[in-house]
Amino acid sequence: MNDKTAQNSIQIFGANEHNLKNIDLNIPRNKLVVVTGLSGSGKSSLAFDTIYAEGQRRYIETFSAYARQFLGGVERPKVEKINGLSPVISIEQKTTSKNPRSTVGTVTEIYDFLRLLFARSSEAISYETGKKMVSYTDDEILDIIKHELINQKTIILAPVVRSRKGHYRELFEQTAKNGFLKVRVDGQLVEITPGMKVNRFKTHDIEIVIDQLIIKKDNINRLEQSIKTAIEYGDGLVMLINKDSGQQRFFSKHIMCSDTGISYPQPEPNNFSFNSPKGACQKCNGLGVVSEVSIEKVMNPNLSINNGGLIPLNNTNSKWFLEQLSTIAKRFDFSLSTPIKLIPQVAIDAILYGINDSFVVNLKSAGLDKEYKINFDGIVNFIEDMHHRSPSTKMKRWANEFMSTKTCSSCQGSRLKKESLFFKIDDKNISEVAKMDIDQLKHWVDNLESKLNKQQKIIAHEILKELKKRIQFLIDVGLHYLNLDRSAKSISGGESQRIRLATQIGSQLTDVLYILDEPSIGLHQRDNQRLIASLKKLRDLGNSVIVVEHDKDMILAADHIIDIGPGAGEHGGQIIAHGDLSTMLKINSLTVDYLTGKKSINHNNNSRKGNGKKLTLNGATGNNLKSVSVDFPLGKFIAVVGVSGSGKSTLVNETLYPILNQHFYKSVKKPLDYKDVIGLKYIDKVIEVDQSPIGRTPRSNPATYCGFFSEIRKLYANHPESRARGYKIGRFSFNVSGGRCEACNGAGIKTIEMNFLPDVMIDCEVCRGKRYNEETLEIRYKGKSIADVLEMTIEQALSFFESIPKISKSLRALTEVGLGYVKLGQQSTTLSGGESQRVKLASELSKKSTGNTFYILDEPTTGLHFEDVNVLLKVLDKLVNKGNTVLVIEHNLDVIKFADHIIEIGPEGGENGGQIINQGTPQEIIKSSEGYTAPFLKLELENC
Repeated sequence: MNDKTAQNSIQIFGANEHNLKNIDLNIPRNKLVVVTGLSGSGKSSLAFDTIYAEGQRRYIETFSAYARQFLGGVERPKVEKINGLSPVISIEQKTTSKNPRSTVGTVTEIYDFLRLLFARSSEAISYETGKKMVSYTDDEILDIIKHELINQKTIILAPVVRSRKGHYRELFEQTAKNGFLKVRVDGQLVEITPGMKVNRFKTHDIEIVIDQLIIKKDNINRLEQSIKTAIEYGDGLVMLINKDSGQQRFFSKHIMCSDTGISYPQPEPNNFSFNSPKGACQKCNGLGVVSEVSIEKVMNPNLSINNGGLIPLNNTNSKWFLEQLSTIAKRFDFSLSTPIKLIPQVAIDAILYGINDSFVVNLKSAGLDKEYKINFDGIVNFIEDMHHRSPSTKMKRWANEFMSTKTCSSCQGSRLKKESLFFKIDDKNISEVAKMDIDQLKHWVDNLESKLNKQQKIIAHEILKELKKRIQFLIDVGLHYLNLDRSAKSISGGESQRIRLATQIGSQLTDVLYILDEPSIGLHQRDNQRLIASLKKLRDLGNSVIVVEHDKDMILAADHIIDIGPGAGEHGGQIIAHGDLSTMLKINSLTVDYLTGKKSINHNNNSRKGNGKKLTLNGATGNNLKSVSVDFPLGKFIAVVGVSGSGKSTLVNETLYPILNQHFYKSVKKPLDYKDVIGLKYIDKVIEVDQSPIGRTPRSNPATYCGFFSEIRKLYANHPESRARGYKIGRFSFNVSGGRCEACNGAGIKTIEMNFLPDVMIDCEVCRGKRYNEETLEIRYKGKSIADVLEMTIEQALSFFESIPKISKSLRALTEVGLGYVKLGQQSTTLSGGESQRVKLASELSKKSTGNTFYILDEPTTGLHFEDVNVLLKVLDKLVNKGNTVLVIEHNLDVIKFADHIIEIGPEGGENGGQIINQGTPQEIIKSSEGYTAPFLKLELENC
């Protein structure tokens, strides 16, 4: 290999990570490179587990020995050597942050520039009068008083207490020691007396009387001295009262309302941060939401207290509670057998929020009066106390059952203090700007300079320049519909990846190797070219870009294509071909066959008629939906399509699915607002097959999730050797003590915390990843230990357990959805979103079908090669042919053209979306002039 080749490429020698077969490969630098191939063929093993892992290892090796001791050891990937490797940045399909304080604005840093803009160029508005607030220097205050208040009898005061509770005895004592004789308390002038104090439970306004004088030219020196003294004691604020008219005026070195005297701190960026005590709303601590007791969860108005109308008391035998409620019943003359809806509201308030009272009841039968005392804190207060302060986890969970998350009543969800919301630019506060979608924000920022004064323009120019660049980057990657205040944990993996991509373009780094994992996920074909242009922009800055991708447009746009295969798992791990597009098209491979049209996914020429029944959702108004009413024909394959952010997930995942889930399974998750739903009687269950992990820990795997691992454990427990040793089924569980390796608690791996870097997983040094102790592994079925079985691929296991129906049925379902290459014991945390979704689908396929099930899938083609999509569609087709309904949210045209019925939402994303613009078969949709799907679908159908 000559020096020029070495300089212009990344050379990989002997890559053997996972299923890679001793790969040698040259990848050109400063190019857009797409790695493609069947699911499980080894794409991620090459891109992330080899190239990125080696880049991360080299980075850590640059640290000092002292720093590395805190990070632990990082294993070298199984590769002989890699030459020409630049610093590597991985942009994977991960939600940006689970932190509720993290938003799109904070992740992209756009909100940071907005904070700076508002701190330097905003105008303060009084929340009392709506007038612009002012601030003065000492000299300006004196000049105004000398010119405007001349010859007036004036009292000069220093405000020291503004609407606060307390007795202030120490304040009065100190004021007297400083030589002042009078104070003004709540509008009344009084002399300071020894031991003087005020009612500590009431709010007070207190000012020190500094001087009383008629303002004249001959006492200007006295006036100046008094004003300076007032400013000193009033912390920059001085108050003047005309003795004749009683008119008040305020002057402040801070930002102040001259009519009311309220003042704001000088604006700094932190005043507009909901992550800083200076800016965060004090009630919700900057979260925008609070947990409050839900009265609907506490009371059933149709029942009496005796019959369980007070739900928190249903599982308690507290005599004290019942005695208190009986006393309240006597006080307000009702019975515990009275339905709650008939109890007087004043009594309801006492039960919920407490009462401290005494009353007399006339006992007529005995001719006596009896006095009762009630000291009851109320059920709501008790629940809140348990939720916030109970040391018992059990009581906290109990209280949490009656809590709901609601928008903060103080900040109305804006997250910020009241004062921060009254600094405005173009009559908008920072919260209103953050609520704009990116398109609206771009328009506002582009037109803002014309609305600023000369000084504001000078200050804001550079900030606006940076804002425009970062906003454009988000638009370029197809995220124009997002709002800056949207919680980062609510965005999808694809959106998260594109946000990070936009941030990296904005960072303007050069000579970096970027590795991305399917950035086109969730992106409509209309926005695909924007994404490709962004990746090319990253390349043109002088970087190398490697993309693991199946999208046809992305593959065709690449400078260099690497096709890995020929199969998945053990049948993959080889370089089938690599080169530019023209070179690739001359090669015989499965990927090329689909690119050239030699192979294709046949669309559904004869759309199914369904069963003639339908599920109708009326008046859906969640998020951006515009009172949507839509029919879902049953017994059909339905595709919900539309541009990113148009409202697909809102309609299906946040409205329709929670409605069905509540109806069939009494789910607590509330659907977004809708009017009604008709046709529930035509289906008997709903199953959502999403891309969330099948487990949160490495102990979870396809075998445990699908349930057949219990049957495998029974098989080993019934082995003659097991019975002789007295081993029960629990012996073969890696989740309980007995047969598992105690060094790793059955996980097979140990986690090394990397502090400020991602954690690293290494095999347990005791069991070497086998999960079990030596005694357990001595039990063998057909010569295989239970650890050997977990190392089998699903395809191998099917052959191994072919004669055992309870196991083979589930394995066959996993094979049908294209997961034959996955190992039985593969940690759930290592499965992609698409793989997790197909494991769930296989789990449902192995169950007995009723023929009236409603399946919901969100982008099931994630991570799938063209051939894998073909396999998946055959599985879904089989479900529909049994009479079930399958609904998918999809952008993949191979799936859309296969659908019996298409529902398109749009026309745009965000506020300009949320409407049903097309419904019908693929042949009907392509005739429509509305929306963006029709022209792409028409082209796809013509090429079939």
